[in-house]
Amino acid sequence: MILFPAIDLKGGQVVRLFKGEMAQATVYGEDPAAQAAAFRDAGFQWLHLVDLDGAFAGEPRNAGAVEALLARVALPVQLGGGIRDLATVERWLALGVRRVILGTAAVRDPDFVREACRRHPGRIVVGVDARDGRVAVAGWAEASELTALELAKRFADAGVAALLFTDVSRDGALAGVNLEATAALARDSGLPVLASGGVAGIADIEGLLALKEPLIEGVVIGRALYDGRLDAAAALALAREAA
Repeated sequence: MILFPAIDLKGGQVVRLFKGEMAQATVYGEDPAAQAAAFRDAGFQWLHLVDLDGAFAGEPRNAGAVEALLARVALPVQLGGGIRDLATVERWLALGVRRVILGTAAVRDPDFVREACRRHPGRIVVGVDARDGRVAVAGWAEASELTALELAKRFADAGVAALLFTDVSRDGALAGVNLEATAALARDSGLPVLASGGVAGIADIEGLLALKEPLIEGVVIGRALYDGRLDAAAALALAREAA
């Protein structure tokens, strides 16, 4: 299982939101590249980046911070937030982003997402952000009529790298991963799933591994790392043992 430390960007700073609310942002650092280097030095093998301002604006807003990070830290990066057209996808991939995450676009413009998958197989992650059973879009500010599984099934044969499943109600709240919903999405969609939202400590990593669901390929970890509730070395050792 891959552990993805999260670096969420707002105004060029490293922040964590509470349940996706921009007004409830805790600042954890002024230098995203330095934070990425710290995660690299701790032993993480991937990074998960989100341009929060971009997610609301519909276009990249923290490009400078992302580019500085890519220049400094040679780890594979998956990036989401405000990526709504092929030109933006291809610009980020050309700059060194390993995978891009398409969330709002997956709901509003599925043809674009399928074309992105066709052009860049294995490098497109579909973000499935659910609140109260329905997919949320536009930085989680708006609800759609789609369920998580309905959205996933749109892309069952598209060649996506993975689904990034976030329970919005748990994100940043240290409420624990929604194990049941994550496992059900992996099982019912037949696609690789990355869990996100609510990791509070080592018990969440243990819980995901205990599911023994081969399609759960990783988990995104945010506030628990920043607040010291999850020891990086212990979590990475657990993931290595399971592998």
